[in-house]
Amino acid sequence: MKYKELVSKLLVEIGGRENIASLTHCVTRLRFKLKDENKAQTDKIKAIKGVVTVIQSGGQYQVVIGNHVPEVYQEFMEYAGLSDESSSSEGESEKKGLFNRFIDMISSIFTPVLGLLAATGMIKGLNVLFVSLGLFTKDSGTFQILQAAGDCFFYFFPIFLGYTAAKKFGLTPFLGMAIGAALVYPALATFTAGKEPLYTLFQGTIFESPIYITFLGIPVILMSYSSSVIPIVISTYFAAKVERFLKKITPSVVKSFLVPFLTVILMVPLTYLIIGPIATWMGNLLGAAALGIYNFNPIIAGLFVGGLWQVLVMFGLHWGVIPIAINNISVLGYDPVMVLGMATPFATAAAVLSIVIRSKNKSVRAIGIPAFISSLFGVSEPSLYGVTLPRKKPFIVTLVASAVGGAIMGFFGTKNYIIGGMGIFGIPNYINPDTGMNSAFFGALLAILVAFIISFVLTMTKLGYDPTADIAAEKEESQEQNEEGLEPKELLETLHLESPIQGEILPLSSIKDPAFSEGLLGKGIAVRPTEGKVYAVADGTVETLFPTKHAIGLKLENGVEILIHIGMDTVNLGGRYFDAKVKQGDQVKKGDLLIEFDLNKLVEEGYSVETPVIITNSDQYLDVISSQESHEPDLNPNVVLSIVK
Repeated sequence: MKYKELVSKLLVEIGGRENIASLTHCVTRLRFKLKDENKAQTDKIKAIKGVVTVIQSGGQYQVVIGNHVPEVYQEFMEYAGLSDESSSSEGESEKKGLFNRFIDMISSIFTPVLGLLAATGMIKGLNVLFVSLGLFTKDSGTFQILQAAGDCFFYFFPIFLGYTAAKKFGLTPFLGMAIGAALVYPALATFTAGKEPLYTLFQGTIFESPIYITFLGIPVILMSYSSSVIPIVISTYFAAKVERFLKKITPSVVKSFLVPFLTVILMVPLTYLIIGPIATWMGNLLGAAALGIYNFNPIIAGLFVGGLWQVLVMFGLHWGVIPIAINNISVLGYDPVMVLGMATPFATAAAVLSIVIRSKNKSVRAIGIPAFISSLFGVSEPSLYGVTLPRKKPFIVTLVASAVGGAIMGFFGTKNYIIGGMGIFGIPNYINPDTGMNSAFFGALLAILVAFIISFVLTMTKLGYDPTADIAAEKEESQEQNEEGLEPKELLETLHLESPIQGEILPLSSIKDPAFSEGLLGKGIAVRPTEGKVYAVADGTVETLFPTKHAIGLKLENGVEILIHIGMDTVNLGGRYFDAKVKQGDQVKKGDLLIEFDLNKLVEEGYSVETPVIITNSDQYLDVISSQESHEPDLNPNVVLSIVK
């Protein structure tokens, strides 16, 4: 596992697996819902190598990792034994405020689809860009196929949201998808084409709605639900309650098919008759309100949204804006609000670039260069938490530059026509599909350029950044390392470990399993036990305890990671003859009894009892020397492994 050390430490400091109600991730963060946030050791988590920072907001415990968060997420899920299907509401005993619950609901529903939404949006953006550049026309087959690839997700958005909303509200996911599919059913979507309505409701208002069909004599207001957001979310919420009620009253023998049958046959008509129209009108009102605020003064709106966008991202509050932007594109065909903050990653990138140029601190440069590249592609959180925010002045500079960029976009009337890529990949989002590269698009380019220049120039001055603080910090860190004996590096340190099991010490090569004997899992020794007890060789933490109790992994306080695998193929016993005295996550002291096993029973069952004792992070040390190889004079005879660092 590439991030084994990170995930193992994080699991311990987060409070263990039993403290995790659920886990999701976005572009840069692991988003935990913890049963008790007080059990999480925030300061220790921030100190873990690979963790940028920790944010507690919106009812979530957010661990900021960076661009490689999907890989860390997968390894954490495997290491902790968590399932993707775990309920989002499991274990939530703490009552949250209404606003926190709203942000949590929005992030839970939209986080899983955001990557694909951006990816397909990028295809649509590039398609519009290619047409604007004259590479092909809208009538060409190339355009149509690329448009199908780019628009497939957004057009059928209710189906995908039906799945994620169902998981959030506790509905069977495929039922949510079925309701979403019913909303974009092609026959009903095209039913009104060329047909005169029976009559019209609310003529001359934003609620104007023609009536074309009836259901059991009840008028049905046929809306356009493709790309819609609010109707499917509300419908899924009520469907979850209906399904839970039906599960309670339906006999078990017919529950598997009767519950989904009744849920769908009740919720689809109910959605078309009541939920869909009301939710669509709510969306229209939301779009009109956003447009009204924007039209009041686009420049002031740009200053406000641009200046505060980074702050919203810090606390995860931008999730409240994302569904509004998606709704605006669905209702209005464009979004004038979220676009006002899109100069922010470029302003942040400029500040980081300036710091990298001016700073003499090697660690700042090591963090800053990848953070700069990440910001150019729209992911500014590594720059925010790793570079600008800790130095305060550069952070303020990015807010000012972003506000100016937002004001320029407001002045030119820049709009998002697509929810697509971010950073430089987001530039095609500003191209009007009907008019191409107009003044509003070039206004967006100007806003990005101005924000970048302002941020870069101000950070190059003492007003925006003082490099002497980083120089002093590097000297202080170097001095601390010298005091702790970590430098000079040519001085070696040797750690000695005794055997965790009483018995005959053998070379690791004597083990018949090549994964152990060839050192593929790390260097170590083998023990032929004379007693069925495993002890802790030093103070540390139980990082891994297999359910079958035949193997245990420890992370010692000195950094050594040790695996003790009792016998060969003993996993097949399913835990018989093994009795664990500790559990995963426990802190142990040297000499503590970890596992007892019935040595005689293992032999009677025909299992080899030769036990590998492996240093699994051997590659982090200069050498791991077994007692058979050691020529160190006056060495304690009980020492079986010497680790040179």
